[in-house]
Amino acid sequence: MIICCGEALIDMVPYTTKDGIDTFRPLPGGSPYNSAIAMGRLGAPVSFMGRLSSDFFGTMLVDRLNKNNVKTDLIVRSQQLSTLAFVKLETGKEPQYAFYTEGTADRSFSKEDLPRQLPKDLHGILFGSISMTMEPVASTIEQFVFEQSRRTDAAAPVISLDPNVRPVMIQDHSAYVQRLEGWISSATIVKISGADMEDVYPALSREAALEHVLSLGPTLVVTTLGADGALAIGRRKDGSRFTATAPVVPVQVADTIGAGDTFHAALLSWFELHHKLNRTALANLSEEDLKEALFFANKAASLVCTKHGAEPPTMAEMEALTT
Repeated sequence: MIICCGEALIDMVPYTTKDGIDTFRPLPGGSPYNSAIAMGRLGAPVSFMGRLSSDFFGTMLVDRLNKNNVKTDLIVRSQQLSTLAFVKLETGKEPQYAFYTEGTADRSFSKEDLPRQLPKDLHGILFGSISMTMEPVASTIEQFVFEQSRRTDAAAPVISLDPNVRPVMIQDHSAYVQRLEGWISSATIVKISGADMEDVYPALSREAALEHVLSLGPTLVVTTLGADGALAIGRRKDGSRFTATAPVVPVQVADTIGAGDTFHAALLSWFELHHKLNRTALANLSEEDLKEALFFANKAASLVCTKHGAEPPTMAEMEALTT
């Protein structure tokens, strides 16, 4: 079981009607939410944790989780409104976002909302994105992650972080980076894009930024490189290093919304489905297994790019895509 925690919101995505009118259409989204949907479609056991509105957008979000094999028993419902994210898409550029979050349900996730009992088969926790730039949700997830990270028992879950940096949501860059490095230190896996590294460490080269992130303590650091595929570097318990790369799968791109979220989800799903989503197994991962996991994640991310909006692939679609 993997718990995805963080924002669940409505992406207002640009849309042109048959009459040629430019408008927006509401689509369920949010980075951890998209990852949960992707895991459910790929057959990995997954649950979403957070606070969602009881308005019709919140009901849309919860219904979609249920329809995609995502458990919803860790969700608290409230009368607060749902978060909205208006998206601007330009060919060849990263999507731009305008977030409407004041007083909304998902950002109001509090320590009182945390579950008193976790699933007995909990193997992983995924967190990150804009939920970690807002209060009280950031402190709530931070407390939860730090508590689970400090566990030393054999059943201690893998902690996986995707910063998914949105500069528009960051008020104090240096304070954010300092806090981010605390989350990185608590993580087993850090998935970080090239764009994220440029935002967080603008003075460092990509290689230096990756090395710095690894030096903070995670077992595995994975970066997505757009058309250049994916790269992972890791450190074993004895201090030795391991690394792997994997190419992208060429597809006709509709848009890139949800690509990074799907990659992260597919990576963790591969580990879970191959019984390697535990701290000991990841520290002893073979480079061949790591390459296979990266390629699986790239394949899923490529497929989501063939559709408009964050529509992760099913396992059947993964198997049908020839490479």
